Amino acid sequence: MKLQDLLIEELENEVALTEKFLKRIPKDKLDWRPHPKSMSLKQLGSHLAEIPSWVTGTMVQDEMSMDDYKPPVNETVDEMVKVMKAAAEKAKESLKVADSEFEKHWKMTQGGKTLMEMPKYRVLRGMVLNQIPHHRAQLGVCLRLLDESVPASYGPSADEQ
Repeated sequence: MKLQDLLIEELENEVALTEKFLKRIPKDKLDWRPHPKSMSLKQLGSHLAEIPSWVTGTMVQDEMSMDDYKPPVNETVDEMVKVMKAAAEKAKESLKVADSEFEKHWKMTQGGKTLMEMPKYRVLRGMVLNQIPHHRAQLGVCLRLLDESVPASYGPSADEQ
């Protein structure tokens, strides 16, 4: 099996799971945050929606500067889902390359300093795709704290048995 097939399948699975979580965000609680240092639900959901675009960014460029990065903020849950799905479609297209492309190095910089540099495959697996369940878990805790139903992920949820 080619790397692209494995990565596309994983991305599709993570996006489908994340959509279920995003759709559980209460529309009247978008500005809620569990702690002053935490992201609001709007920020967290927008961040989750953005992550598939990082796949494309990794594949189409060899270096990314964080100097001008501003996290996007979507105003509604529907917008979050739409942004995530559109980004996932572009991401899947960007992954349709020869396995050798995943061996190329990718670098993240800020202020002229290298923050990280590694093969694109490691960026995709370690820094991009792993971000999705990490932040989705944060969203799950927020949903639980708001007494909202938490969707099943990789197995049953206490709310969906």
